[in-house]
Amino acid sequence: WLIPVLLTFMGLAILGASPSVASDKDAEIRDTILRQIEAFANNDEEQAWAHASEGIKRRFGSSQVFVDMVREAYPAVHNATAIEFTQRVPHGAFEIQVVRLQGPEGKRWDAYYRMVLTEGAWKVAGVRLQPAELGI
Repeated sequence: WLIPVLLTFMGLAILGASPSVASDKDAEIRDTILRQIEAFANNDEEQAWAHASEGIKRRFGSSQVFVDMVREAYPAVHNATAIEFTQRVPHGAFEIQVVRLQGPEGKRWDAYYRMVLTEGAWKVAGVRLQPAELGI
């Protein structure tokens, strides 16, 4: 059930991209994040691992340890039921992509993805979660 939702978001990200470099970067970063979330949803440890940065790979050592950590510490990432990209903030050597997630129990989270460009491909170098501000 999550896959059609993810594919819809992926399609929107690609269709909404203009030919500009910034839009290409947006689309590539969003695609990486969506593919990793999709891999978590499908319990595809190796594919989720493939989107992790070298720093993450050194820290966790194996795809199983990495996915187990995400499953336990980041259930909103591992079992996202809704995904909305908000803003991307450049930081020189890396980019922060803010993603609004809805976790498996309906709680909304802001996920701050640290993205790094490695050999021409965007990789996830870390995620910080905080409860989303819901407003009025």
